[in-house]
Amino acid sequence: MPKIHDDRSLRDCLAKLTVTEQRHLAGRFVNRTADLARDQVLRDAIEAAMDPDTSDTARAAAYKNARSVAVKTYTSCGRDADWLAQAEHFVAAACSAALTPDDALTEAANLAWKTAMQARMARNCAMIEAESIDEGGEIQAQYRLTEEFLAD
Repeated sequence: MPKIHDDRSLRDCLAKLTVTEQRHLAGRFVNRTADLARDQVLRDAIEAAMDPDTSDTARAAAYKNARSVAVKTYTSCGRDADWLAQAEHFVAAACSAALTPDDALTEAANLAWKTAMQARMARNCAMIEAESIDEGGEIQAQYRLTEEFLAD
């Protein structure tokens, strides 16, 4: 099992995964941000992203719903008043990335990497709201999740 110490090694490991494997791992990444999702539609989409048995039809519907929340919350970005609304926007973007339909993927697309980056942005917004310092906790958690996934 490879040890992941930095983003380059994370990205390299993710690039070797099939789209199905990327989806499963991306679901785990986005689930770490579920506490920041205030919208029930988004929480339901996260559940769909987490379930490896989600049908293509259900995944497409969940993707549409997550994208809808991302668009709705996009207007919160750039405001300095509501960091949690911005966090929810990035959760929705992470969920959308995890649920991206196969026909919307390009050969170079890495939905797990995109999900990881959006999840980090969500956590950063929550840290600003809480005036806390994470010191890379989300990043390290993603490394561990990936190592565990590869070990399974």
